[in-house]
Amino acid sequence: MIHNTTYEAARSVAATVETHFAKHHAAAHQDNKEKLAPAPSAQIIEVIVDTTFWASLLREEGHSPKISLAFIPPEQSEQPLLFEHRFPFTPSILTKLAPAVERPGIHIGVWHEEDELYVWGATRVIPHLCFVLEVVEPGLLVIKHRRVDEFGKFANVAVLNGEQVKVVDENSASLPNCPSILTSLLGFSSPSSWNYSVNESVNVLIQLAVSMRDHGRGGSLLVVPSGTKTWRKSIIHPISYSVAPAFSGLADLMRQDVSIRNQSQWQGALRQAVGSIAGLTAVDGATVINDQHELLAFGAKIGRPEGSTPVQKIIVTEPIINGEAAIVHPSQNGGTRHMSAAQFVQDQQDAIALVASQDGRFTIFAWSPCEEMVHAHRVETLLL
Repeated sequence: MIHNTTYEAARSVAATVETHFAKHHAAAHQDNKEKLAPAPSAQIIEVIVDTTFWASLLREEGHSPKISLAFIPPEQSEQPLLFEHRFPFTPSILTKLAPAVERPGIHIGVWHEEDELYVWGATRVIPHLCFVLEVVEPGLLVIKHRRVDEFGKFANVAVLNGEQVKVVDENSASLPNCPSILTSLLGFSSPSSWNYSVNESVNVLIQLAVSMRDHGRGGSLLVVPSGTKTWRKSIIHPISYSVAPAFSGLADLMRQDVSIRNQSQWQGALRQAVGSIAGLTAVDGATVINDQHELLAFGAKIGRPEGSTPVQKIIVTEPIINGEAAIVHPSQNGGTRHMSAAQFVQDQQDAIALVASQDGRFTIFAWSPCEEMVHAHRVETLLL
Protein backbone atom coordinates (compact mmCIF):
# COMPACT_ATOMS: atom_id res chain seq x y z
CA MET A 1 0.00 0.00 0.00
CA ILE A 2 1.63 3.22 -1.20
CA HIS A 3 1.10 6.05 1.28
CA ASN A 4 3.25 8.91 2.48
CA THR A 5 2.54 9.12 6.22
CA THR A 6 3.12 12.60 7.60
CA TYR A 7 1.52 12.17 11.04
CA GLU A 8 4.32 10.53 13.00
CA ALA A 9 2.05 9.20 15.77
CA ALA A 10 0.23 7.05 13.19
CA ARG A 11 3.46 5.28 12.34
CA SER A 12 4.60 4.89 15.95
CA VAL A 13 1.35 3.32 17.22
CA ALA A 14 0.48 1.06 14.26
CA ALA A 15 2.48 -2.04 15.22
CA THR A 16 1.28 -1.94 18.84
CA VAL A 17 -2.36 -1.72 17.76
CA GLU A 18 -1.87 -4.54 15.23
CA THR A 19 -0.53 -6.76 18.03
CA HIS A 20 -3.51 -5.88 20.25
CA PHE A 21 -6.06 -6.92 17.63
CA ALA A 22 -4.13 -10.06 16.66
CA LYS A 23 -4.02 -11.18 20.31
CA HIS A 24 -7.72 -10.62 20.88
CA HIS A 25 -8.68 -12.29 17.61
CA ALA A 26 -6.61 -15.35 18.54
CA ALA A 27 -8.29 -15.53 21.96
CA ALA A 28 -11.76 -15.15 20.41
CA HIS A 29 -11.07 -17.93 17.92
CA GLN A 30 -10.01 -20.23 20.78
CA ASP A 31 -13.33 -19.49 22.49
CA ASN A 32 -15.13 -20.31 19.22
CA LYS A 33 -16.51 -16.80 18.88
CA GLU A 34 -18.23 -16.10 15.60
CA LYS A 35 -18.84 -12.97 13.52
CA LEU A 36 -15.41 -11.48 14.07
CA ALA A 37 -14.32 -8.47 12.04
CA PRO A 38 -11.04 -8.77 10.11
CA ALA A 39 -7.94 -7.88 12.09
CA PRO A 40 -6.21 -4.83 10.55
CA SER A 41 -2.55 -4.87 9.59
CA ALA A 42 -0.10 -2.28 10.88
CA GLN A 43 0.09 -0.76 7.40
CA ILE A 44 -3.67 -0.32 7.18
CA ILE A 45 -3.82 1.10 10.72
CA GLU A 46 -1.11 3.62 9.85
CA VAL A 47 -2.90 4.81 6.70
CA ILE A 48 -6.31 5.07 8.39
CA VAL A 49 -4.93 7.00 11.38
CA ASP A 50 -2.80 9.32 9.26
CA THR A 51 -5.61 10.16 6.83
CA THR A 52 -8.18 10.63 9.58
CA PHE A 53 -5.89 12.86 11.64
CA TRP A 54 -5.54 15.33 8.78
CA ALA A 55 -9.28 15.14 8.13
CA SER A 56 -9.91 16.09 11.78
CA LEU A 57 -8.06 19.38 11.25
CA LEU A 58 -10.21 20.43 8.29
CA ARG A 59 -13.54 22.24 8.54
CA GLU A 60 -16.75 21.85 6.56
CA GLU A 61 -18.94 24.96 6.49
CA GLY A 62 -17.22 26.22 9.62
CA HIS A 63 -17.58 22.96 11.60
CA SER A 64 -14.87 20.51 12.66
CA PRO A 65 -15.67 16.88 11.79
CA LYS A 66 -16.76 14.37 14.42
CA ILE A 67 -16.74 10.98 12.77
CA SER A 68 -16.32 7.30 13.50
CA LEU A 69 -14.73 4.87 11.01
CA ALA A 70 -15.14 1.10 11.01
CA PHE A 71 -12.73 -1.16 9.10
CA ILE A 72 -14.98 -3.89 7.69
CA PRO A 73 -16.14 -5.10 4.28
CA PRO A 74 -19.75 -4.12 3.51
CA GLU A 75 -20.93 -7.75 3.47
CA GLN A 76 -20.09 -8.05 7.19
CA SER A 77 -22.44 -5.22 8.11
CA GLU A 78 -26.15 -5.64 8.76
CA GLN A 79 -28.36 -3.36 6.68
CA PRO A 80 -25.54 -1.11 5.51
CA LEU A 81 -26.06 2.15 3.67
CA LEU A 82 -24.17 1.49 0.44
CA PHE A 83 -22.99 4.12 -2.00
CA GLU A 84 -23.59 3.31 -5.64
CA HIS A 85 -20.00 4.32 -6.32
CA ARG A 86 -17.25 3.95 -3.75
CA PHE A 87 -15.21 6.98 -2.72
CA PRO A 88 -11.45 7.27 -2.25
CA PHE A 89 -10.28 7.32 1.36
CA THR A 90 -9.04 10.90 1.61
CA PRO A 91 -9.25 13.68 4.24
CA SER A 92 -11.51 15.80 2.03
CA ILE A 93 -14.02 12.97 1.50
CA LEU A 94 -14.16 12.22 5.23
CA THR A 95 -14.71 15.87 6.06
CA LYS A 96 -17.55 16.22 3.54
CA LEU A 97 -19.27 13.08 4.88
CA ALA A 98 -18.91 14.10 8.54
CA PRO A 99 -22.22 16.02 8.89
CA ALA A 100 -24.16 12.96 7.72
CA VAL A 101 -22.60 10.54 10.19
CA GLU A 102 -21.78 12.60 13.29
CA ARG A 103 -24.64 11.17 15.36
CA PRO A 104 -23.57 8.52 17.91
CA GLY A 105 -23.58 4.93 16.70
CA ILE A 106 -23.02 5.63 12.99
CA HIS A 107 -19.75 4.50 11.40
CA ILE A 108 -18.27 5.28 8.00
CA GLY A 109 -17.44 1.94 6.38
CA VAL A 110 -13.85 1.59 5.17
CA TRP A 111 -12.38 -1.37 3.31
CA HIS A 112 -9.56 -2.11 0.90
CA GLU A 113 -9.09 -3.62 -2.52
CA GLU A 114 -5.59 -4.57 -3.52
CA ASP A 115 -3.49 -1.59 -2.40
CA GLU A 116 -6.23 1.00 -1.97
CA LEU A 117 -8.53 1.91 0.90
CA TYR A 118 -12.00 3.17 -0.01
CA VAL A 119 -15.21 4.39 1.62
CA TRP A 120 -18.19 2.18 0.78
CA GLY A 121 -20.98 3.71 2.89
CA ALA A 122 -22.13 3.75 6.50
CA THR A 123 -23.44 1.33 9.11
CA ARG A 124 -24.79 1.13 12.65
CA VAL A 125 -24.02 -2.55 13.20
CA ILE A 126 -20.46 -3.86 13.23
CA PRO A 127 -18.97 -7.28 14.08
CA HIS A 128 -17.07 -8.26 17.22
CA LEU A 129 -13.56 -6.82 17.58
CA CYS A 130 -14.11 -4.40 14.73
CA PHE A 131 -11.37 -1.77 14.43
CA VAL A 132 -12.98 1.63 15.01
CA LEU A 133 -11.32 5.03 14.83
CA GLU A 134 -13.23 7.97 16.27
CA VAL A 135 -12.55 11.68 15.84
CA VAL A 136 -13.46 13.33 19.16
CA GLU A 137 -12.21 16.81 18.25
CA PRO A 138 -9.52 18.28 15.99
CA GLY A 139 -6.34 16.29 16.51
CA LEU A 140 -7.88 13.97 19.11
CA LEU A 141 -8.43 10.39 17.89
CA VAL A 142 -9.45 7.23 19.75
CA ILE A 143 -8.76 3.71 18.51
CA LYS A 144 -11.29 1.27 19.93
CA HIS A 145 -13.19 -1.92 19.17
CA ARG A 146 -16.52 -3.50 19.83
CA ARG A 147 -16.28 -5.97 22.71
CA VAL A 148 -16.70 -9.66 22.03
CA ASP A 149 -19.35 -9.88 24.76
CA GLU A 150 -21.46 -7.16 23.03
CA PHE A 151 -22.01 -5.44 26.37
CA GLY A 152 -21.13 -1.93 27.44
CA LYS A 153 -19.18 0.81 25.72
CA PHE A 154 -16.48 0.00 23.17
CA ALA A 155 -13.08 -0.93 24.60
CA ASN A 156 -10.47 1.77 24.01
CA VAL A 157 -7.09 0.68 22.67
CA ALA A 158 -5.20 3.96 22.25
CA VAL A 159 -5.76 7.71 22.39
CA LEU A 160 -3.82 10.03 20.09
CA ASN A 161 -3.85 13.73 20.91
CA GLY A 162 -1.55 15.55 18.53
CA GLU A 163 1.94 14.23 19.23
CA GLN A 164 0.88 12.55 22.48
CA VAL A 165 0.03 8.85 22.29
CA LYS A 166 -1.50 6.88 25.17
CA VAL A 167 -1.86 3.13 24.74
CA VAL A 168 -4.18 1.42 27.21
CA ASP A 169 -2.40 -1.03 29.50
CA GLU A 170 -4.65 -4.07 29.76
CA ASN A 171 -2.49 -5.49 32.54
CA SER A 172 -3.86 -2.76 34.81
CA ALA A 173 -6.90 -4.98 35.31
CA SER A 174 -4.81 -7.57 37.15
CA LEU A 175 -3.30 -5.15 39.66
CA PRO A 176 -4.34 -5.48 43.33
CA ASN A 177 -7.34 -3.38 44.38
CA CYS A 178 -8.35 -2.62 40.79
CA PRO A 179 -11.95 -1.35 41.06
CA SER A 180 -14.55 -3.39 39.20
CA ILE A 181 -15.55 -0.39 37.12
CA LEU A 182 -11.97 -0.04 35.87
CA THR A 183 -11.75 -3.76 35.11
CA SER A 184 -14.90 -3.50 33.03
CA LEU A 185 -13.68 -0.41 31.17
CA LEU A 186 -10.54 -2.31 30.24
CA GLY A 187 -12.70 -5.02 28.70
CA PHE A 188 -12.15 -7.84 31.18
CA SER A 189 -15.71 -8.48 32.32
CA SER A 190 -17.75 -11.39 31.05
CA PRO A 191 -21.57 -11.20 31.15
CA SER A 192 -21.72 -14.89 32.06
CA SER A 193 -20.06 -14.09 35.37
CA TRP A 194 -22.04 -10.94 36.07
CA ASN A 195 -24.49 -10.68 38.94
CA TYR A 196 -26.81 -7.85 39.87
CA SER A 197 -25.04 -6.64 42.97
CA VAL A 198 -21.62 -6.20 41.38
CA ASN A 199 -21.17 -6.30 37.65
CA GLU A 200 -24.46 -4.98 36.29
CA SER A 201 -23.96 -2.15 38.74
CA VAL A 202 -20.50 -1.67 37.27
CA ASN A 203 -21.88 -1.26 33.75
CA VAL A 204 -24.36 1.37 34.94
CA LEU A 205 -21.53 3.22 36.68
CA ILE A 206 -19.65 3.30 33.39
CA GLN A 207 -22.65 4.83 31.65
CA LEU A 208 -22.96 7.35 34.47
CA ALA A 209 -19.27 8.19 34.17
CA VAL A 210 -19.55 8.76 30.40
CA SER A 211 -22.64 10.92 30.88
CA MET A 212 -20.99 12.94 33.69
CA ARG A 213 -18.00 13.62 31.47
CA ASP A 214 -20.17 14.54 28.51
CA HIS A 215 -22.13 17.27 30.27
CA GLY A 216 -18.85 19.13 30.69
CA ARG A 217 -19.66 20.97 33.92
CA GLY A 218 -17.72 18.77 36.30
CA GLY A 219 -19.29 16.82 39.14
CA SER A 220 -18.93 14.22 41.88
CA LEU A 221 -20.80 10.96 42.34
CA LEU A 222 -20.47 9.02 45.61
CA VAL A 223 -21.44 5.33 45.54
CA VAL A 224 -22.15 4.00 49.03
CA PRO A 225 -23.23 0.58 50.34
CA SER A 226 -26.99 0.04 50.56
CA GLY A 227 -28.58 -0.65 53.94
CA THR A 228 -26.33 1.70 55.91
CA LYS A 229 -26.25 5.39 56.78
CA THR A 230 -22.61 5.54 57.80
CA TRP A 231 -21.85 7.73 54.78
CA ARG A 232 -23.94 10.51 56.34
CA LYS A 233 -21.19 11.07 58.92
CA SER A 234 -19.03 12.42 56.09
CA ILE A 235 -21.67 14.86 54.85
CA ILE A 236 -22.33 18.33 56.24
CA HIS A 237 -25.90 18.72 57.53
CA PRO A 238 -28.43 19.79 56.61
CA ILE A 239 -28.03 18.22 53.17
CA SER A 240 -29.15 20.68 50.50
CA TYR A 241 -31.16 18.17 48.47
CA SER A 242 -31.75 15.05 50.52
CA VAL A 243 -34.08 12.51 48.88
CA ALA A 244 -36.52 10.57 51.09
CA PRO A 245 -37.56 7.96 50.33
CA ALA A 246 -34.68 7.08 48.05
CA PHE A 247 -35.55 7.63 44.38
CA SER A 248 -35.52 4.23 42.67
CA GLY A 249 -36.14 5.06 38.99
CA LEU A 250 -32.80 3.68 37.79
CA ALA A 251 -32.88 0.84 40.32
CA ASP A 252 -36.35 -0.26 39.17
CA LEU A 253 -35.15 -0.47 35.56
CA MET A 254 -32.20 -2.63 36.54
CA ARG A 255 -34.48 -4.95 38.51
CA GLN A 256 -36.58 -5.71 35.44
CA ASP A 257 -36.21 -9.05 33.71
CA VAL A 258 -33.05 -9.50 31.65
CA SER A 259 -35.12 -10.70 28.70
CA ILE A 260 -36.42 -7.19 27.93
CA ARG A 261 -33.08 -5.41 27.97
CA ASN A 262 -32.58 -5.68 24.23
CA GLN A 263 -35.81 -3.79 23.64
CA SER A 264 -35.38 -0.21 22.47
CA GLN A 265 -37.98 1.03 24.95
CA TRP A 266 -36.04 -0.31 27.95
CA GLN A 267 -32.71 0.96 26.60
CA GLY A 268 -34.19 4.39 25.97
CA ALA A 269 -35.57 4.50 29.51
CA LEU A 270 -32.15 3.49 30.87
CA ARG A 271 -30.39 6.24 28.93
CA GLN A 272 -32.87 8.78 30.24
CA ALA A 273 -32.49 7.58 33.84
CA VAL A 274 -28.70 7.61 33.61
CA GLY A 275 -28.73 11.07 32.05
CA SER A 276 -31.00 12.38 34.78
CA ILE A 277 -28.71 11.26 37.61
CA ALA A 278 -25.57 12.36 35.76
CA GLY A 279 -27.20 15.76 35.29
CA LEU A 280 -27.62 16.11 39.06
CA THR A 281 -23.84 15.88 39.47
CA ALA A 282 -23.55 19.28 37.78
CA VAL A 283 -25.18 20.84 40.85
CA ASP A 284 -22.65 22.23 43.34
CA GLY A 285 -21.86 19.45 45.82
CA ALA A 286 -21.85 15.67 45.45
CA THR A 287 -24.58 13.34 44.25
CA VAL A 288 -25.00 10.21 46.39
CA ILE A 289 -26.37 6.86 45.19
CA ASN A 290 -26.15 3.42 46.74
CA ASP A 291 -24.87 0.25 45.10
CA GLN A 292 -28.42 -0.60 44.02
CA HIS A 293 -28.61 2.65 41.98
CA GLU A 294 -31.05 4.38 44.35
CA LEU A 295 -30.64 8.16 44.57
CA LEU A 296 -30.09 9.34 48.14
CA ALA A 297 -29.05 12.98 47.78
CA PHE A 298 -27.46 15.59 45.57
CA GLY A 299 -25.79 18.92 46.21
CA ALA A 300 -24.24 17.32 49.31
CA LYS A 301 -21.20 18.97 50.89
CA ILE A 302 -18.48 16.59 52.05
CA GLY A 303 -16.94 17.11 55.48
CA ARG A 304 -14.73 15.21 57.94
CA PRO A 305 -16.37 13.10 60.65
CA GLU A 306 -15.43 13.88 64.23
CA GLY A 307 -12.05 12.33 65.01
CA SER A 308 -11.09 11.90 61.35
CA THR A 309 -7.69 13.06 60.14
CA PRO A 310 -7.22 15.09 56.94
CA VAL A 311 -6.10 13.05 53.93
CA GLN A 312 -2.38 13.73 53.45
CA LYS A 313 -1.43 11.56 50.50
CA ILE A 314 -2.96 9.48 47.74
CA ILE A 315 -1.58 7.21 45.04
CA VAL A 316 -2.39 8.27 41.46
CA THR A 317 -2.22 5.95 38.45
CA GLU A 318 -3.43 5.92 34.86
CA PRO A 319 -4.01 2.60 33.02
CA ILE A 320 -1.67 3.32 30.12
CA ILE A 321 1.58 1.69 29.02
CA ASN A 322 4.59 3.31 30.71
CA GLY A 323 2.29 5.11 33.13
CA GLU A 324 3.99 5.46 36.52
CA ALA A 325 2.29 5.54 39.91
CA ALA A 326 2.82 8.68 41.94
CA ILE A 327 2.18 9.35 45.62
CA VAL A 328 1.10 12.95 46.01
CA HIS A 329 -0.83 15.28 48.26
CA PRO A 330 -4.46 15.30 47.03
CA SER A 331 -4.20 19.02 46.21
CA GLN A 332 -1.71 18.06 43.47
CA ASN A 333 -4.31 15.85 41.81
CA GLY A 334 -7.05 18.43 41.35
CA GLY A 335 -9.22 21.05 42.98
CA THR A 336 -11.88 21.06 45.68
CA ARG A 337 -13.90 18.18 44.18
CA HIS A 338 -10.85 15.92 44.15
CA MET A 339 -9.79 16.88 47.66
CA SER A 340 -13.23 16.25 49.13
CA ALA A 341 -13.67 12.96 47.22
CA ALA A 342 -10.33 11.68 48.51
CA GLN A 343 -11.32 12.65 52.05
CA PHE A 344 -14.69 10.92 51.70
CA VAL A 345 -13.13 7.64 50.52
CA GLN A 346 -10.49 7.74 53.26
CA ASP A 347 -13.26 8.03 55.85
CA GLN A 348 -15.76 5.73 54.08
CA GLN A 349 -13.51 2.96 52.83
CA ASP A 350 -16.35 0.79 51.51
CA ALA A 351 -17.46 3.58 49.14
CA ILE A 352 -16.06 4.89 45.85
CA ALA A 353 -16.15 8.37 44.37
CA LEU A 354 -16.33 9.32 40.69
CA VAL A 355 -15.14 12.84 39.86
CA ALA A 356 -15.44 14.58 36.50
CA SER A 357 -13.46 17.77 35.83
CA GLN A 358 -14.60 20.50 33.48
CA ASP A 359 -11.48 19.95 31.40
CA GLY A 360 -12.48 16.34 30.65
CA ARG A 361 -10.36 14.54 33.26
CA PHE A 362 -12.12 11.75 35.12
CA THR A 363 -10.96 10.08 38.33
CA ILE A 364 -12.23 7.08 40.29
CA PHE A 365 -11.28 7.22 43.98
CA ALA A 366 -11.21 3.93 45.90
CA TRP A 367 -9.55 2.73 49.09
CA SER A 368 -6.46 0.56 48.60
CA PRO A 369 -5.94 -1.93 51.46
CA CYS A 370 -2.52 -2.86 50.07
CA GLU A 371 -1.25 0.72 50.03
CA GLU A 372 -3.39 1.73 53.02
CA MET A 373 -4.34 4.95 51.29
CA VAL A 374 -6.77 6.34 48.75
CA HIS A 375 -6.05 5.27 45.17
CA ALA A 376 -6.96 7.79 42.45
CA HIS A 377 -7.46 6.04 39.10
CA ARG A 378 -7.31 8.49 36.16
CA VAL A 379 -9.59 6.93 33.53
CA GLU A 380 -10.49 9.63 30.97
CA THR A 381 -8.43 7.68 28.40
CA LEU A 382 -10.95 4.84 28.73
CA LEU A 383 -14.07 7.01 28.59
CA LEU A 384 -13.49 8.85 25.30
